[in-house]
Amino acid sequence: MENRKVTVLNNLEELSRAAAAKFVELAQSGIAAKGSFTVALAGGSTPKKLYELLADENESFRAEVDWRKINFFWGDERCVAPDSDESNYRMANESLLKPLNISPSNIHRFKSESDAETAARDYERFLRFFFNEPNDGVPRFDLILLGMGADGHTASLFPNTDVLRETEKLVAAPFVEKFGTHRLTLTPNVINNASNVIFQVAGADKADALREVLDGEIQPETFPSQIVNLSSGKVYWFLDEAAAQHLSSNHKV
Repeated sequence: MENRKVTVLNNLEELSRAAAAKFVELAQSGIAAKGSFTVALAGGSTPKKLYELLADENESFRAEVDWRKINFFWGDERCVAPDSDESNYRMANESLLKPLNISPSNIHRFKSESDAETAARDYERFLRFFFNEPNDGVPRFDLILLGMGADGHTASLFPNTDVLRETEKLVAAPFVEKFGTHRLTLTPNVINNASNVIFQVAGADKADALREVLDGEIQPETFPSQIVNLSSGKVYWFLDEAAAQHLSSNHKV
């Protein structure tokens, strides 16, 4: 794919630094062009290091961005209270938003303590209001951060779930059989309308699925990360060597 760039780094530290540099580059460009920047954050363990680097007073990344001009959303969330150890919001808030003193008016989390369907509906309503996309329009995020699970899922788009075929909703609350619970997630049409996507994938447990996602035949029902194919944007894959070990061709920095 011409809109896909794959970069393999030695380890999570290097991967996170490369992703942080790209984040800063995209944020600077977006703010310069239109005075603001919208990003949907990812949960999970891999992006935490990225957030810590961006917020670290001893790193250059923090000073290179006008954080007051960024609005923060989430690509997906667990149906838990915002102070739960499992909350994607809590992880990002503690590692990125609080250290940067981001204004609450720039933080737009899922109301994940609500009923799942209500939370999804309310988030969709807010997205339409914020992006001024009433009716059947689709918001265009400047950047969506994503990870990938060992089963090939991304955001809360899991294998063989109905949400993979969702074409009307912006936000869904799929029931994930393997966890016995609902999740909240942006739908494929929102992700694929983004200007940029950054994937961060680390760990040997992701290697088999990553080979299928990047080098295998197209099977998005089995490997949902393959569904990410931006209509007019770029997808940046930042991988560590462990995750990339089975790829047919590695592109090292």
